[in-house]
Amino acid sequence: MAENRYVIGIDLGTTNCAVAWADATDAPDALTLPRVESFAIPQLVNPGEVRDEPLLPSSLYLPDGKDFPEGTLQLPWGGDPSHVVGVLAQKRGVERSNRLVSSAKSWLSHSSVDRTSALLPINAPEGTPKVSPVEASRRYLEHIRKAWDQAHPDAPFEQQQVLVTVPASFDAVARELTQRAAAEAGYGPVTLLEEPQAAFYAWLEKHPDWRERVKVGDLILVVDIGGGTTDFTLIAVTEKGGELQLERVAVGDHILLGGDNVDLALARVVEQQLAAKNTKLDMMQFHALWQQARVGKEKLLDEESTAEEHPVTILGRGTGLVGGTIKSQLKREDVLRTVLDGFVPQVSSHDMPARQRRAALQEIGLPYASDAAITRQLARFLRQQAAQVEHGSVRRTGSGMAAPTHVLFNGGVLRARMIRERLMDVLNSWLAEEQMSAAEPLLGEDLMQAVSRGAAYYGLARRGRGVRIRGGVPRTYYVGIETAMPAIPGMAPPMKALTVVPFGMEEGTSHVFPDREFGLWVGEPAEFRFFTSSSRKNDDAGMYLEEWKPDELDELAPIEVNLSGDTGEVVRVTLESHVNETGVLELYCVAKDGRRWKLEFNVRERVG
Repeated sequence: MAENRYVIGIDLGTTNCAVAWADATDAPDALTLPRVESFAIPQLVNPGEVRDEPLLPSSLYLPDGKDFPEGTLQLPWGGDPSHVVGVLAQKRGVERSNRLVSSAKSWLSHSSVDRTSALLPINAPEGTPKVSPVEASRRYLEHIRKAWDQAHPDAPFEQQQVLVTVPASFDAVARELTQRAAAEAGYGPVTLLEEPQAAFYAWLEKHPDWRERVKVGDLILVVDIGGGTTDFTLIAVTEKGGELQLERVAVGDHILLGGDNVDLALARVVEQQLAAKNTKLDMMQFHALWQQARVGKEKLLDEESTAEEHPVTILGRGTGLVGGTIKSQLKREDVLRTVLDGFVPQVSSHDMPARQRRAALQEIGLPYASDAAITRQLARFLRQQAAQVEHGSVRRTGSGMAAPTHVLFNGGVLRARMIRERLMDVLNSWLAEEQMSAAEPLLGEDLMQAVSRGAAYYGLARRGRGVRIRGGVPRTYYVGIETAMPAIPGMAPPMKALTVVPFGMEEGTSHVFPDREFGLWVGEPAEFRFFTSSSRKNDDAGMYLEEWKPDELDELAPIEVNLSGDTGEVVRVTLESHVNETGVLELYCVAKDGRRWKLEFNVRERVG
């Protein structure tokens, strides 16, 4: 058995997981790329029935002991009756949504909660066991590992090269937690790859003649709309030494807006139709309707479907008006109107997302986007975020808006042709207004498998068997430095920010700051404060910020540590920053006597 024979790419999705692989030894010569294949994932689809499926729904169901007959949750590698993962979990969750964990990845990126605490399902009844977002992610990854080992007994999973994708907008803590979930699932070293880049790698894998399809100066917009998130990325086509190169030049914010929002909107449409007939749903029935709206949307938006409506059936509860089964229909015309008018409306490139006035008190939940219009989110990205990048390869309009020449779509929502066409129409209307040529779509493959296939291709590229996109860290990172000044009653010392990781810093590279010394408290609890910025992309490593605008820097959760040393000792140190091969940020404090302290993100975050 050859170690690292296989390259395995995993799309750990908000709604679905997908897996692809390549046999790195399966090529006649160094110039021939091994084939990338999708891996069908065995899972329970009904009690006692296991079937290979192209996707593993990111659904975790926590049964109460009476949900399924004894012995019907067994998998080929054994079973754990405490949970169900995949298709069966998704099905049963329609009926009992308060025992279903979904959108764990979105919770993994939610910096305002303790992402390692057992908080899901958020609407679980009193006494129901809960799991953390990290634990839910571990369950999906563990299922994939066991499925692989069952199919490849001669090539254990932990001995292969594994790549797991994450949103480009994931912060450092979310990335670290993803790696933690993988480690707890029995994985060996894992490389993280951003999903939009993975989608583009999938296009490269399908089009080895890519150099004939794009040219120097082209700007490729990757639009990734999945079940729970929307991500935008720009990739520039550059040239070096006569060779075409690809460079990621801009990454958008993490926007919690996707297929889940569409499903909820459609569920509200049906709910209003039922209310007009004096049929009122309780919360559990509405959650069941929400799940059925997803199924109906996918069928009605299928390009091969001719149906004008999809039946909806909701189990009654109690007696009286809603005691029996409730039936309704989700109509195609309602789906089209809701999606086109609500989520991809025709807007100006100057229309920015609306800011919703928030109530002072809210339920604990995900920080969803306040404006559901994806076209306005795109306008903001091209006009504000991408336009702030000082990069000679970024094609622009006369007003400064980034002007893509090509668009690559990814994500389950964009399987619907009408959504892709509307986005192209809106983007090209913006370009036409400024006398720019129209952007063209880059035709890809199955949008549900592209990210995992692209991850496997990237694994081959890391071995010199394919094309790599230059990119590095998608944001600028800073460490807070407390100002030395006399104490003032009621006022904390001012905070400055030192740039430790500049935008675009490549994996496997480091920065040292020998000319800047700081005092480091050791031997007792101390707090490190970190900041990040998606707009300040030109701050060089070592740059000291005395002040900044309120919307330029976002503070990450503070890191509380107790570094080894004599109690209360203040050590003079310099700093070193490093981005390792898995994309994780590491900061070292180095004393003159040779002592080194490695700072790691504290994944046990303080809330509030």
